[in-house]
Amino acid sequence: MTILYLLIPLSLVLLGLALWAFFWAVKNDQFEDLEGPAHRILFDDDENDLTPEAREQRRKAAERNAAASDDDKHPDR
Repeated sequence: MTILYLLIPLSLVLLGLALWAFFWAVKNDQFEDLEGPAHRILFDDDENDLTPEAREQRRKAAERNAAASDDDKHPDR
């Protein structure tokens, strides 16, 4: 029974450390992008290294290329 006088405060200290670590991780954006690293390995080019503006330019260029190739396939449109 006397061991509880040691274990209860010790468990509260460990709980406090766990809560501190969790809130530190949230504050420092450790949970911001959970799926990005898992998907990044699937692509040849490192699009994630681009700035948001460069990504938007690349996306628009891909849309233009897709529209141009679609026009080539269906000239009667």
